[in-house]
Amino acid sequence: MKKTISGIRGIFGEDLTLKDVLEFCNNFASLVKSKKCVIGKDTRPSGSMIKNVASAALMKNGIDIFNLETVPTPVVFREARKYGAGLVISSSHNPIQWNGMKFIIEGRGINEDELPQIIKHQEIFQTNIGIEREISSSYIDDARKIIGDVENQPEIVVDIGGGAAKGFAPELLSKIGCSVKILNENLSGCTRGPDPTSDELTELITASNKKEIGFAFDLDGDRLVVVKNGKKQTPDVTLGLGVAKSLELGYKNFVLSIDTSVSIEKFIKERGGRVHRSKVGEVNVIDLMLKNNSQAGGEGSSGGFILPEFNYCREGILTSGLIASMLGTSEFNEIINFMESYYQIREKIEINSKFHDEVIEQIKSKFSGDYSEAISLDGIKGIIDEDSWVLIRKSNTEDIIRVSAESNSVEKCKTIVKNTLELVNQSYEKIR
Repeated sequence: MKKTISGIRGIFGEDLTLKDVLEFCNNFASLVKSKKCVIGKDTRPSGSMIKNVASAALMKNGIDIFNLETVPTPVVFREARKYGAGLVISSSHNPIQWNGMKFIIEGRGINEDELPQIIKHQEIFQTNIGIEREISSSYIDDARKIIGDVENQPEIVVDIGGGAAKGFAPELLSKIGCSVKILNENLSGCTRGPDPTSDELTELITASNKKEIGFAFDLDGDRLVVVKNGKKQTPDVTLGLGVAKSLELGYKNFVLSIDTSVSIEKFIKERGGRVHRSKVGEVNVIDLMLKNNSQAGGEGSSGGFILPEFNYCREGILTSGLIASMLGTSEFNEIINFMESYYQIREKIEINSKFHDEVIEQIKSKFSGDYSEAISLDGIKGIIDEDSWVLIRKSNTEDIIRVSAESNSVEKCKTIVKNTLELVNQSYEKIR
């Protein structure tokens, strides 16, 4: 089981049980000052069971439940702003047998100070019984007001991936003026995996080849991957397009995670904007946004654009509409062309979590000697030159160490990754 600010995640029935759900939700109730909580789930088979137990645990603690049933994660975040708290039953992009919970306070995910209060073992006996009622969301209408109408009725293919974006992404895109074709609407018979950032998206590439663009979502609808001109774009492109739209709207203050493409940072700075770098993870990005009053930004590695005025989370569905509104414009072509001159490679190595810190500590001294700058904000990032970097960090959600690199030369990027993977393996062999 993984217990991080990204949420509680585990294989349901093995390392995540209904007893765990009861305990974590019992603890979460103490953070819900409004005594109201919105709850929703993605399409995982275990979702209803966990949601029912979670609702019961919260109601036992006097919390009123506002049930959205099956909805994308951004919808729960949006509604949580109104009610004071939210709970998403999802493990995002993890395999189907996994499930978990994302905890929301005042419209944002929990932070590092609040996480210990949820995961610690404590006995709480509360007998005030809350109520449960079903609600609907104004999400689509709210998002439409932000995006506006799209001219020329662009033809778009949407790959739902069998997830909770069903009924939300296609409807939003249709309402703003797009012609929409849908793939993998239901989980049964879905032709791809739950994570569009790692899937080849073969069906979407074929289906969108003669269309304006293709969009692919993960199971809970917060991640978005773009397919354009018969090619799956890197997750950073999603963020880059959101940033370009923000600059068009006059926004200047951005937060990017430390593993986001340097091309996006350069694009912002060349247009008079400011960039702050955060640790990886949407909660870390949002925390820094709130501290700096930043207007937009996000996390390139997860295809996650964040617009704080609308939602304190990755916004796959809203972003699809914002991107659709840019199709055919000079801003769209400009950011795509700019980012195409950079190459990102992201790899991972399965390493038991108990060795993560020791492996990264060994590599720090190596990076300090080899590179012009070594940044230890999150893991260790080596700045090789103004166009090239490499980052090693432990995953918040899996027993892996992630290696990310970027350069304006594809061969150089491949060499950086190859050498770094060898370095991680050598360090691991020394300590285990």
